[in-house]
Amino acid sequence: MTAHIVFPTASGDWLAFVSNRTEDRLAEVADLAGRLKDGASRTALETLELWNDLQISLRRARSESDVLCEVHPDPDVRAAAEKGVAAAQAAEAALMADAELAAVFAAADPAGLEADAARVWEHLLRDFRRGGADRDDATRERVRQLAARDSELSLAFARNIREGRREIRVAPESLAGLPKDFIERHPTGDDGLVALSTDNLDVMAVINYAHDRETRIALRRARADLAWPENDAVLAELLEVRRHRAELLGYASWADYETETRMAGSAARIASFLDEVDDASRSVADEEYELLLARLRQDVPDASEVTGADHQYLLTRLHEERFAVDAQEVRRHLHFDRVLAGLLDITGRLFDIEYVPTADAAWHEDVHSYDVVRAGDRLGRIHLDLHPREGKFNHAACFPLAPGVRDRVLAEAVLACNFPRGLMEHREVQTFFHEFGHLVHDILGGDQRWAAFSGVATEWDFVEAPSQMLEEWVWDAEVLGAFATDETGTPISAALVERMRAADAFGRATHVRMQLGHARVSYHLHMDRPADLAAATDHWYEVSNRVRTLPGTHTYASFGHLTEYGSCYYTYQWSLVIARDLLTGFSGLMDAASATRYRREILEPGGSRDAAELVQSFLGRPFTVDAYREFLGAPAA
Repeated sequence: MTAHIVFPTASGDWLAFVSNRTEDRLAEVADLAGRLKDGASRTALETLELWNDLQISLRRARSESDVLCEVHPDPDVRAAAEKGVAAAQAAEAALMADAELAAVFAAADPAGLEADAARVWEHLLRDFRRGGADRDDATRERVRQLAARDSELSLAFARNIREGRREIRVAPESLAGLPKDFIERHPTGDDGLVALSTDNLDVMAVINYAHDRETRIALRRARADLAWPENDAVLAELLEVRRHRAELLGYASWADYETETRMAGSAARIASFLDEVDDASRSVADEEYELLLARLRQDVPDASEVTGADHQYLLTRLHEERFAVDAQEVRRHLHFDRVLAGLLDITGRLFDIEYVPTADAAWHEDVHSYDVVRAGDRLGRIHLDLHPREGKFNHAACFPLAPGVRDRVLAEAVLACNFPRGLMEHREVQTFFHEFGHLVHDILGGDQRWAAFSGVATEWDFVEAPSQMLEEWVWDAEVLGAFATDETGTPISAALVERMRAADAFGRATHVRMQLGHARVSYHLHMDRPADLAAATDHWYEVSNRVRTLPGTHTYASFGHLTEYGSCYYTYQWSLVIARDLLTGFSGLMDAASATRYRREILEPGGSRDAAELVQSFLGRPFTVDAYREFLGAPAA
């Protein structure tokens, strides 16, 4: 049986665990690289198998360090893990810039390789070129240095967000409208004021429910400036490093470099796609905005615009007033424990798997680990770290931990979220399903011979589609009724769920406009490299969305996706186009035959086939934008 990762059981052993494992794995990488270049006569397959060994060690070094620098409770361990991430990324950049290593693969004859191996070979030659292996010595060294600096800056950017927690203090009466359990968790201090933090749980509750506009504005402003001014200089240098690196490698822009390996294929295609999103969402969003502004003026008669501090609150009010959806009544049916049990049950039935709890230690007592099993065979292991704590990653994400390689490495992945221990917002449940979509993709796609194709290894602008698709299950009355019960055990009513669906359709186009703003900021900061980051960011939000960002804030400083997603935040909407189309391939959300076909055609192949091919196999045709436009309430193109 393939072994899982065994974590230390004593807190004092963690620092050595993190440091030694990374060092040992990177030593294996260096040894394997040396063997590949030792001049021994090998077949193409033997050469590729050595490279696969190297990739397994490299990916494990990177993934383990990446997870622990985001979630471990000990700051010293987090710091050591962060160094491990930087070392692993530097090692990878050096490998892909290694002309001698690239020459080994260029000289061998891959003609006899089977299809998957030939695909690994083809991608590898491409990646050597993208790493600068075909450039002169000075250029290769400079590309390697820039890649290492990108890693350092990205880690600093994320650290500043993770550790940038702030608080505001408000009068107790400022909490009017907030749920009773929230108020109970926020007692009045000795100064007569209540502390509200920039943690997700506080922010989401306040912007949804707080009647006091000034409180919403103050907390939203604090959240927007979470890592400012620290991240100003970090981001400015990161953009310049990426520009220089792309130019040295022969690309017109960083966006052209990034999209070469994605479905979009070019920076120009990002721009044209964002224009298409603009066209599909504008008219419906304009109608929504007028209703939002009118509702704001009921509370603030002289209001001239809706801001980011108003938007979610107004939606909550309008959903209640126009659609009879009381968000706090919905919350009453969504206790965390029941949601978790329901999610495991539903995905277990969908994907023909079961989750077997393990008693093995992890990095914190909050973490619950499960073996993912089908018919007695262990497919992988998942680790759920789902509640907030100081120093932990403060959003929601799935992190790969170990790449699944058939008969060699058990696929492992981590879900790091910040959910309450009691009642949840329905949007939090939607986020839970979304991130769990990544988790099952990573495990079910982990039965691969080649590490390069393991798990969520598809094109980056497809990777969100399976997780976005799984969100649909939280809007289904039958699915919700199975776990969304109140304290008496009474399930949420089908009538309420239908009203929730109708309410959700209102505001959807405005949400897309917000995503369009994020995508344009991501794209244009990298394309234009403006001297004034704040002014440029404000401009792209302003032309994308009538809901205004708060003046004087610096949202780019806490925009964590700017490191991992770079210029390509557009991928969320690109993937959503595909996700909405994938849903048309289901005869019913819990239809076993549809789910099995989806699992086999979309999830289990991992990165072994192009995303467009996966989609065509499942749908029987290329994907279209029709379902997306219908989802937005937009007319057909």
